Amino acid sequence: MIVTAASVSDNTIGIDLLDRATRIYPTLTKAWGDAGFRTKVVEHGATLGVDVEIVTTDPQVKGFSVIKRRWVVERTIGWLMQHRRLARDYETLPATSATMIRIAMIDNLTKRAVDETTPTWQDT
Repeated sequence: MIVTAASVSDNTIGIDLLDRATRIYPTLTKAWGDAGFRTKVVEHGATLGVDVEIVTTDPQVKGFSVIKRRWVVERTIGWLMQHRRLARDYETLPATSATMIRIAMIDNLTKRAVDETTPTWQDT
């Protein structure tokens, strides 16, 4: 996971993320990105042996349209927002934000593994 300032371009962070991901997961062959990841990320992925697919909306569809694979991102953000500390950005250091996200995901995965639902801060 990489937490950066909002001013960092998608291309810059996309290249760094691909480098890290292929170092940790050498068998990685497919990655999805949104429209912010353009040519540089796709080309860099090709040099690493990763097929980077840019998921975009259909320009002919007017109004709302479901974007392929976007639901995975939205679902994950929804899970994270169940944790009170992540519902607001209280952290000043990116490393602290990354740690809190990891803790929240560990909690989510633990609940799924034991098939147990525990009260969230919204239930109180």
